[in-house]
Amino acid sequence: MGEQRSLRGKVIVITGGARGIGAKTAAALRGHGAKLALGDLDQVEVEKTAAELDALGLPLDVTDTRGFTAFLDEVERRLGPIDVLINNAGIMPLSPLDEEDDASTRRQLEINLHAVIHGTREAMRRMRPRGCGHIVNVASMAGKAGFPGAATYCATKHAVVGLSEAVRLELRGSGVEVSCVMPAIVRTELASGLGEAKFFKSLQPEDVADAIVDALRRPHFDVFVPKSLDAMGRITRLLPRAAGEWIARALGGDQLLASAAHSTARAGYEARAAESAPSVGAQDDS
Repeated sequence: MGEQRSLRGKVIVITGGARGIGAKTAAALRGHGAKLALGDLDQVEVEKTAAELDALGLPLDVTDTRGFTAFLDEVERRLGPIDVLINNAGIMPLSPLDEEDDASTRRQLEINLHAVIHGTREAMRRMRPRGCGHIVNVASMAGKAGFPGAATYCATKHAVVGLSEAVRLELRGSGVEVSCVMPAIVRTELASGLGEAKFFKSLQPEDVADAIVDALRRPHFDVFVPKSLDAMGRITRLLPRAAGEWIARALGGDQLLASAAHSTARAGYEARAAESAPSVGAQDDS
């Protein structure tokens, strides 16, 4: 596997860093001596999380591209050149597609996809001239499969996976690494009201944080959490479509998100997601 890279002193930026996977990843990286900058729409919460970690916490609306760029400029002004950008912010409203309003569709595209494209582009422009850096895009297992009840969410995550794969090839030989994180269900607010998938125990945000740290220390592109998701995906892709869909139904994957679409347990999360707050996706897990 090669020698692990040190993260001590590395300037690492995390979007959606106030809570969930973002905050847990920051805590894990702090343990490795990284210099952290957290961005989140929830200014009070991000400043609180940053203070606990001796990190820089700044307000960030990832849908504001000029503001996003200015945020990265401010981080570099205060901490130095960015070594790692973790595009983590995202939302997951649930509903059948024919019940989803256009405002929700646009919010998901803006936060889950356009913001990741912009963040990735900005990171490339800053890192490529220096010949080093690492871009981490938090996608989801929904970026490799389709789950009823979250069609637009799946579309955005498929796009993030495709973006990351293309950018990895664009950056080949440049010294800049790319990783794409694809977790199963993570028990944060985004997963409110969701049941358990058969054979795949739901994760804690610390599990994803540890996987991200591992990808930074031993750079690799595909970051499945748990790792067994990779094997399952490979097997189902080798099967005829009907057989793969039968397995998904047998495991309950066809109802995992759809059954929670109108759950009262998600009311609080759905309300915050409707406000276009990137902090509600301080994790991405499906």
